[in-house]
Amino acid sequence: MKKRREYSPEFKAKLVIEILREEQTLSEIASRENINIKQLSNWKSEFLENAARAFSQSRDERATARQMMDMKERERDYQAKVGQLTLEVDFLKEAYKKLYGTEWEDSAGLKK
Repeated sequence: MKKRREYSPEFKAKLVIEILREEQTLSEIASRENINIKQLSNWKSEFLENAARAFSQSRDERATARQMMDMKERERDYQAKVGQLTLEVDFLKEAYKKLYGTEWEDSAGLKK
């Protein structure tokens, strides 16, 4: 059984750009590269359909990167706040123990 050939996106783009330049016909490019004309035609159609992505994707990627940075910054802020509150709770527990003894946890329902 014959194995299917796979072409890289770069190779496909190079051929489609050659087709769009119209320096050679579709048939000439197909025979030179030993690729079916229909296949080249499909690549050209797909390339043209997705051409707008080349300009919009970079904007979308920047927006996504900005959102990720904002989320990471918020996460750092939350972690810092949790750490601060944990220290405060531990400090207050120790201070309460010194004032009221160790039995205060039982009366407050905190000891298991």
